Formats: sequence, structure tokens, C-alpha cells
Amino acid sequence: MRMRPTLSWTPTEGLAPGTTDPEPVADALRAGGVLVLSGAGLSTESGIPDYRGEGGSLSRHTPMTYQDFTASAQARRRYWARSHLGWRTFGRARPNAGHRAVTAFGREGMLSGVITQNVDGLHQAAGSEGVVELHGSLDRVVCLVCGDLSLRRELARRLEEANPDFRPVAAAINPDGDADLTDAQVGDFRVVPCTVCGGVLKPDVVFFGESVPPARVEQCRALVREATSLLVLGSSLTVMSGLRFVRQAAQAGTPVLIVNRDVTRGDRHAVTRVALPLGAALATVAGRLDVPVEDGVSGPA
Repeated sequence: MRMRPTLSWTPTEGLAPGTTDPEPVADALRAGGVLVLSGAGLSTESGIPDYRGEGGSLSRHTPMTYQDFTASAQARRRYWARSHLGWRTFGRARPNAGHRAVTAFGREGMLSGVITQNVDGLHQAAGSEGVVELHGSLDRVVCLVCGDLSLRRELARRLEEANPDFRPVAAAINPDGDADLTDAQVGDFRVVPCTVCGGVLKPDVVFFGESVPPARVEQCRALVREATSLLVLGSSLTVMSGLRFVRQAAQAGTPVLIVNRDVTRGDRHAVTRVALPLGAALATVAGRLDVPVEDGVSGPA
């Protein structure tokens, strides 16, 4: 069964406001066995906008759905034109203080694992190992006919060769690497086929309206079962793909902690929500734990 796209969520419960003291997060990390579940909010300080926060891309942009992509050659043309342009910027993003803090906590043995809803690869770029990419990665491309996997940089090279004069200026870049372009800017952009079978290429990410592979879901459920606590970083938990793990943890009596500036769909399952920007909150936690966090470039290169 395919996941029905959930593009918005309106809070209906009068929950207490979040705290601005990240000490509960520090306490959980001291105990160890913390499973991190990260969302788009973790990457905003790297220059990648989120979907639903202040100024989020859903206020001006509807993401491509799996159904539209597979049903329409014109939809694929629009998607690949915008995504190709977005990749030039998206691919230059660098890990921020939040990503580096997660890596540092893992290095100190405080984490049992990392699940990310993001498709930007910034956890791995910061040095985190064994990251489960719940929604896939823009670094890879898959053929919908033969299943061949290839590198995005190779597709980018082929698209450059097929569209040498394609140089529009995007109004904005979105969390999925898509850029905002008009139909006129898309023009007659040429889409290239799979080099193995000539089939349709798609980024190896889970589109809205598409299901996360069952084996990946079970891998995440196993991580939740083994965790001492679940720490949600920068996710509104609007879509079920992430919310189900919060519900699973809460039902099992595993403490759920959320760090997110805005309310989330999972707040009622959390023992605490820290309403702070992620970079600052996690840097503060690292300081209290005496965990060294490597310096790095915060934002696009």
C-alpha cells in the first residue's frame, strides 16, 4: 500500500510549550543507547530549507509525487530540469554544527544508531557511520525498469552534455533538491535514459505518495526496539514514515525527546520537547557533556 501524501498538519491539542533547557537531552546521552531520528530542520543551517518551518518550501512549492512522476513524461521533464539545477547548489551544502554534534555523540559511544529522513547525505559527510537513510539519497539514481543503481554525479554529467545551454536562475532550492522554475525556464530540457536498458531514471529517494521499502522500515523498527531512548532532531513528524517510530517507542515505554523549534505531530508522545535552534541546542549539550565537536564550515561552500 502506498503512503498517501501528507503535506500539512494542524495541531489540535493544547500541549504545554517546549522547554528551552536542553538538559534532558544531555541526560539521555549520558545514559547512552540513544537512537537519533533526524529531519529537514537539521539541515536548514546548511542552507537547505525545510518543508514546514517558517519560510518552509511547502508555502510556495508542492513536491513531486511518485504518481505524477511515473505517469507523465512532461512531469519527469519538469522534475529533472529543476532537480538538475538544484543539484548544483544542493550538492555543495556542508554539514553544520548539528550534524557534527551528532557525529561527536556517536564517536563517544552515546548513540545506538542514526535514522535520517533527509536525502542530503550531510550526516555521512560529517563523519557519522551506519546512517539509515529512510527516504534514500539524492547521491544515487535508480532505473524504474531494470533497477540499475548509478551515481548522481554521472547523471549530472550526462544532463550537462544533453543540455549545454541550460542556465536558468532558480527562485529557490527545496529540501528534496528541487529548484523552483517556471515552465518557460524548463523549456525543452532533455531527459536522458538508463544506460543499461533505456528505461526511466528516478532519484533513489522516496517521493511523496511512495512507500518506504519494507526491509528498511523493519531495520528502523529493530533500531527502535534496541534503543534506550529516541531523540528526534528537526522533524515535524507530519508524515507517517517518521511518526510511526515515535509511536512505536512511546508504546514500548522508550522515552522520546524532541528538539524542534516548532510543535510537531509527535509532541504528545514525547517526555520533553526542546524548542531551540538545533545547532545551538546540540552545541550546548556537547559542551555540558565535555564532548569535543570538530569545527567545520556551516552552510554551503
